[in-house]
Amino acid sequence: MASMLYLASLLLLFHFTITPAISATCVADERSALLQFKQSFIIDCSASDNDPSAYPKVQSWKVNVENDDCCSWDGVECDEDTSRVIGLDLSNSCLYGSINSSSSLFHLVHLHSLNLAYNHFNYSQIPFGISHLLRLTYLNLSSSSFFGQIPSNILQLSKLSFLDLSGNDQLMLKNPDFRSLLQNLTSLEELHLSWVDLSSTVPKIMANLSSLRSLRLSSCGLNGEFPAGVSQLPNLQTLDLSFNWALRGYVPEFNMTSQLQSLDLAKTSFSGMLPDSIGSLISLNTLDISSCSFSGNIPASFGNLTRLVHLDLSGNNFQSHDFSSLSWIGKQRKLVVFGLSGINLNGEIPSYFANLTRVTTLILSHCQITGTIPPWIMKMTHLVFLDLSFNQLQGSIPRSISQLTRLTNLQLPSNKLEGPLPDSLFQLQNLRALNLAWNNLSGIVEMDMFSKLKKLTILRLSRNKVSLLANNINAFLQKFRVLGLASCNLSHFPHFLQDQDELVWLDLSNNNIHGQIPRWLLNTSKETLRFINLSYNFLNGFEFSPAVLPWIQVSILDLRSNMLQGSLPVPAPSIKIYSASNNNLTGEISPHICSLKFLSVLDLSRNKLGGILPECLGNFSSSLKLVNLGNNNFHGKIPHTYTKECNLRMLVLAYNRLNGQVPRSLSNCSRLELLILGNNQINDVFPAWLGPLKELKVLILRSNQFHSELSNYTSNVEFPKLRVIDLSQNKFSGQLPAQYFSNWNAMKMVDINQLAYMRTFVNFLTEPFSLTVNLMYSMSITNKGMELAYARILESFVAIDLSRNEFEGEIPKIIGNLNALRLLNLSNNNLSGDIPSSLGSLTKLESLDLSQNKLSGEIPQQLAQLHFLAVFNVSYNHLTGPIPRGNQFDTFENNSYGENLGLCGKPMSTKCGSSEVLPPSSSNFEEIQDSGSSFEFGWKSVLMGYGSGLLVGLVIGHIMIKRKYEWFLKIFRVKPGRIERARG
Repeated sequence: MASMLYLASLLLLFHFTITPAISATCVADERSALLQFKQSFIIDCSASDNDPSAYPKVQSWKVNVENDDCCSWDGVECDEDTSRVIGLDLSNSCLYGSINSSSSLFHLVHLHSLNLAYNHFNYSQIPFGISHLLRLTYLNLSSSSFFGQIPSNILQLSKLSFLDLSGNDQLMLKNPDFRSLLQNLTSLEELHLSWVDLSSTVPKIMANLSSLRSLRLSSCGLNGEFPAGVSQLPNLQTLDLSFNWALRGYVPEFNMTSQLQSLDLAKTSFSGMLPDSIGSLISLNTLDISSCSFSGNIPASFGNLTRLVHLDLSGNNFQSHDFSSLSWIGKQRKLVVFGLSGINLNGEIPSYFANLTRVTTLILSHCQITGTIPPWIMKMTHLVFLDLSFNQLQGSIPRSISQLTRLTNLQLPSNKLEGPLPDSLFQLQNLRALNLAWNNLSGIVEMDMFSKLKKLTILRLSRNKVSLLANNINAFLQKFRVLGLASCNLSHFPHFLQDQDELVWLDLSNNNIHGQIPRWLLNTSKETLRFINLSYNFLNGFEFSPAVLPWIQVSILDLRSNMLQGSLPVPAPSIKIYSASNNNLTGEISPHICSLKFLSVLDLSRNKLGGILPECLGNFSSSLKLVNLGNNNFHGKIPHTYTKECNLRMLVLAYNRLNGQVPRSLSNCSRLELLILGNNQINDVFPAWLGPLKELKVLILRSNQFHSELSNYTSNVEFPKLRVIDLSQNKFSGQLPAQYFSNWNAMKMVDINQLAYMRTFVNFLTEPFSLTVNLMYSMSITNKGMELAYARILESFVAIDLSRNEFEGEIPKIIGNLNALRLLNLSNNNLSGDIPSSLGSLTKLESLDLSQNKLSGEIPQQLAQLHFLAVFNVSYNHLTGPIPRGNQFDTFENNSYGENLGLCGKPMSTKCGSSEVLPPSSSNFEEIQDSGSSFEFGWKSVLMGYGSGLLVGLVIGHIMIKRKYEWFLKIFRVKPGRIERARG
């Protein structure tokens, strides 16, 4: 009887346990909505990046006798009481297609959780229909190829505690902006927006999100100062701000109550010293501050962080350390990842590193490590990733390298390694990546040898002294993902590439490849190639030239510095960086260029392209950052289509035949940093309306037909960051604009990083690599008497060139306040008056040209204080008195002072205090006029007899005029103000 009761109780319990599951039969209209959603997509596992864990979950969504309950379908979760669909997880589900606001997905209004991560939604926008899902607390749309502006009505999802839109590098958050998102979604516990274009500062209100546990904002274009209070939030466990190069900040003091477990500030502009209190973060297991600007010493308190698994201190400005001061490293027995790059260690690595027996990743690049590859490394048998790049390692690659049997990634580029590749290298059967670029390795390398490394997919041999033999290779050569074969003495395209259909990265630059790009290369990995570099060869064209190149996934295409002829090859719409500069391309730009909506960089300079610039130039890509079409034959007007979505940082159209006006729509390009329009035929007044552009650093308008008085424009001329301005060889007139000089505050900043360059960055999220391309700005400007091309522009370079115009009046004294100036050229104008002594305050000045004006008075003695002055020219003026002596002035020669008849002292032949003055030369007075007559002749004519009285005077005076200059003026009744000089 007891057993019967026990059995009954079990049956009763079982009944109550399974009852909810039986009742959770999904609602018919929601089942229908799910099926419609399924049917709107193509199943393609390449949409999930061929992730081995990806599979099509929706294939289980079928209506039949056994399976009509959608609550049992894969990825579907229902409420046990209401049977409503409350959760949908279709991550990694091989979905390909677009979502719009009419999608049946938005009929599932009871959803609490939605995960569509790791699919491919064909660069459609996140639909506005998302606002129908007001119950959502969890939303994950990461890495799913969404495009465009995040819809404003996402702010209505006020219950969200988890939001992940990361990995969509074509998404942007501008309207609404980042601040609006934080103001509305105040319940957030996890916010992941990595790779979304925020392009903003971090609002201080973020420090009010007390529930925040995880914040991931990598590669978002963040700038400004990061609020320190965010890193001190009481519940914060994960903070990732990596790859935001313009984001500043510091590491604050911490206390023992902090729950921080992971802090990633890599590739930001965080600076300052690390506090000793960082050692109180006892829960910390991950710290990555690589490639920042931290300074001072590395705190010894790191020894207290006994849970550290990942520690990367690489690429900072820490003081030099000897290895003995870092002995705490040997006590970090849990470390799995350790990076110490960029610290000047100057010596051989000590053996206590061998205590890191769990280390799988060891990064010691850029450390000035000397000697050979240390033999004790061979005892670190757990090593999977070894990076000793950018050091001073010498000798050969040791044969004992074969002992690292687990090694999958070996990075040894940019050392002084020499000799041939050892046979033992080919015994590393787990090796997947091998980088030996930029060494002195030599000998003949047969490509067939690498077929022994069955898993090898990344190979970089560029910039050595090897000669690569790629003929007659094994037919079973593995499929490569990355091939870096630059400077490998190749004379033709390696034929084995015909069988490569998985390449992502191909670099064949700096070889001796001649002739045409073969048709078969266009079919090589045409569905996978994303980086192609064929620059610096002798290629003259394509064997077959399609309207659009067939590499459908290409992100970077570099065809620079070849001999390409014919029309411009246009890449696929996926392109982000395209350079075909320095070739012989002709014809017009194809209208296909307007379809490149992801393009960030376009460099077609130094070709023979012509025609009218495409009207779409200003608006076909909201991603467009750099455009260089200089040194071509374009004519007509500059397109006026720059919209408010303009993201241009640099626009170069110099050395063409463009005319008309500067398009006013450029004022929409609020991020513009360089505008170079020199050497065209532009006829316009000074574009003072560019003044409010807060980021503009370089403005070059020289050699055009600009005109007007600059002093007419006194409003909106702030140019707050302007550091280089070149208005030379135009027709500007009137007084020099003192108010402009007063407003140019960036020209007063002398404490700027002397080694920093003007640049921008373009981020790529491309398997098998994430890539940040560092794009240096360039320009040409006349400096020290020569036109110089600057492939890189230092942030500290400050220059003003207003030469060869029609400016008049005095030089404003306020120029002396621009104490960061390195170049000042006011030559070939009609300036008069004294040289201001305030110019002696320009202590950084390297070049000063005031020649070919009407300046008078003495050269200020204060200029002798300019210790960096290398070029000084005041020739062809009316200067008098002694030439300053000392410092740089002892190095200037006669031509710095020529044709100033009143100057005396070295290096001139006239001594100060002497009444002797040499006769003026013919080059000084081409024309002498009386103000009241048409009396004119050249100095040469006078010597030939037109004025006999003067000729007699020359004979009697033993060929030397012993009278002062004023005597000459009196004889010929010429007023000093009417003496004209050759402009030469």
